[in-house]
Amino acid sequence: MPITVSTSPTVFPWQPAAWLRVTGDDAAGFLQGQFTNDLRVLPGAGSVYGLWLTLKGKVLADSFVLRRNEENAFWIGSYFSPAGVIRERIESHVIADDVTVDDVTSEWSGLTLSGDAADIVLPESPAVFSFKGRRSRATAREWMFRTADGVPESLAAVVAGARTVSSDEMMRWRIEAGIPAVPLDVGPADLPNEAGLEADAISYTKGCYLGQEVMARLKSMGQVRRRLLRVAGSGDAPTTWPAPLFVESRLVGELRSAVGDGAGGWIGWAMLTRMHVAVETGLALAPGGTPAIRLTDSP
Repeated sequence: MPITVSTSPTVFPWQPAAWLRVTGDDAAGFLQGQFTNDLRVLPGAGSVYGLWLTLKGKVLADSFVLRRNEENAFWIGSYFSPAGVIRERIESHVIADDVTVDDVTSEWSGLTLSGDAADIVLPESPAVFSFKGRRSRATAREWMFRTADGVPESLAAVVAGARTVSSDEMMRWRIEAGIPAVPLDVGPADLPNEAGLEADAISYTKGCYLGQEVMARLKSMGQVRRRLLRVAGSGDAPTTWPAPLFVESRLVGELRSAVGDGAGGWIGWAMLTRMHVAVETGLALAPGGTPAIRLTDSP
């Protein structure tokens, strides 16, 4: 699979699917017991990427958890996981805890700076967040700001000199980098390990959190029966997802997403059984159809 890593400055304007503020005397301990990654390593101003799981260990949502130099206050931001889903997941487990969740998603906007622009160090303010992104193989930096304030003055010159990236191009970079989107590519029917998220999003040493027992069992087993794998095809990318995938007449999984590869074909993510699929296996979108889809990852 061709890898596109741009070093020229680029900018991608985006709206978060979730931007929540969590406050209260119990916020730190409560979030630590709900989030899959260890928030104790979160510095006074920094970010940690992780997941929100169901009791059965399935992927409900993903997010960054961010902290500023502000006591008992955390911010939760996600590219694709809806604010309502994350908020409901958190609030459903608040019993006697001093924890308040405010949904301010509609009030914030984001800019992804990639390539040379990601290395620029600019001042932050109470109304501006900056954190390492999860977009592509190229270094990326996310900047969040209040929509009503517009692009921060400190970023205006950088943005003016950078090439604007399309959503398809950003999606292509993400797939090339092996980064699945939650809940598009992996969601409530899937385990984190089926999508290879255990390396970046799961802590096996932090102690208890919702879904932790399932994660511990998966770690001891070492194998899952399905895997989220990258696939490629020629011609136009399929536009209807999920789409069933077949080996001859056998249903072996589904195509979760796809985008043009910029060279006359397309790339995407597919959740596939490991039992009947090998790297040389051709896949079809219909039973008995032409096996025109190939794997670019090893099962």
